[in-house]
Amino acid sequence: MLRTIIIGIAAAAVIGTGWWGYQQKSDGDQLRIQAENNYQRAFHDLTFNLDQIEDELGKTLAMNTRRQLTPSLAEVWRITSLAQKNLAELPVQSVKTSNAEEFLYKIGDFSYRTSVRDLDKEPLTEKEYQTLTDLHKHAGTIRESMRKMQAQAMNDKHRWVEATLNENSPQGEESVPGQFELMNKSVEGFSEVDWGASKDAIRDINGELKEALKGKDITEEEAQDIGRSYAGVGKGAKVDITQTGKGLEYPAYTLVIDDPDHDANYYMDLSIKGGEPIWFMQERQTGKQTIGLNEAAEIASNYLDNHGKKGMELVDSTQYDTIGVFEYVYKQDDVRIYPDSILIEVALDNGDVVSYEAKGYLINHEDKREIVTPKLSREEAQTKVNPRVDIMEEHIGVIKNNINEEVLCYEFLGVLDDDSYRIFINAEDGQEEKVERLIQSEPVYQ
Repeated sequence: MLRTIIIGIAAAAVIGTGWWGYQQKSDGDQLRIQAENNYQRAFHDLTFNLDQIEDELGKTLAMNTRRQLTPSLAEVWRITSLAQKNLAELPVQSVKTSNAEEFLYKIGDFSYRTSVRDLDKEPLTEKEYQTLTDLHKHAGTIRESMRKMQAQAMNDKHRWVEATLNENSPQGEESVPGQFELMNKSVEGFSEVDWGASKDAIRDINGELKEALKGKDITEEEAQDIGRSYAGVGKGAKVDITQTGKGLEYPAYTLVIDDPDHDANYYMDLSIKGGEPIWFMQERQTGKQTIGLNEAAEIASNYLDNHGKKGMELVDSTQYDTIGVFEYVYKQDDVRIYPDSILIEVALDNGDVVSYEAKGYLINHEDKREIVTPKLSREEAQTKVNPRVDIMEEHIGVIKNNINEEVLCYEFLGVLDDDSYRIFINAEDGQEEKVERLIQSEPVYQ
């Protein structure tokens, strides 16, 4: 009888362990499928965007009136912004894409500056038409490269997550990463394009980060300790560490940190120079919500303070399912410095910090900026806001405008119908620099 009971208990334990293991694998598989879907969507959207850019640039060459040309150039700028976003979402950090990124940025910059100009008073010059011709030619080249890459990816049934995690994945010219390299090389000649009176404010995020990182080089052992500290795991937690590939412009360690308390891992990029976490995320499914958004915001604020990021102010918070997402910016005196930003996600089941991204802060942060004196009063700036917006809050802050220049603005948070907006009015000339629609908390869909 006793033997039968023991066998029954042992069998139940084996079944329970098997079910737990299956559940953990199922959760991990679900996360990988979600990531893969996001990567595939970004890749195919990028290909479509490049088709649209070439098509729209071709139309501008045949147009002869401001009424048609201005909206067409504005459309080029809009699509280029989408292409930049989709390219940034792909896991191609180990591949050199700087030429393609710069090309997209300059197309957007040129089309924006031209579209906002009064073309009746200042029509396009012959030189600018030549620029459009050159842009159309190079856009065709990059579109053709992307089409080949898309066909290659579909033939090989390319999986982005597998390629990212597998160091032995194909890297030759026929591989998808190899095709990205070829695409990048194919647009080298774009630098000969005459861009006109550009401010030359090229956003090379990785290059900017490389220039911005300061401090001594840290060892792998130091990096592991820093990683454990940010992940909030014990000193004995296992850490796998490698240096990032040569294609990434800034030198960094890539860490995979074991989190035994949650049967999960943290993935992190940590700069070699200065030992600063650039980003990290915890790979696990969050459980039932037990804490509110306000408590999670307090956790995020304390987390930043405890890790040496002083003087940060919460400027935006929202909830996605059981994750709280919080944006912080540096505050100098009473001025919000929006370029110095950090994004943090907190799990609402147990208060863990599960995601952290600090590129903006690392690139732009200064302890003490020289801030200009506003030429407009707050009341004068408010007259530039759409009168239908019901203003709820007012602040003053530094933002980056469309040509990547820092400008001082009055910030107005207001409501129109059922939507909330953040509106920035230039404190020197009263121009409406930026309007952002604030995202509301997302409902949970079963």
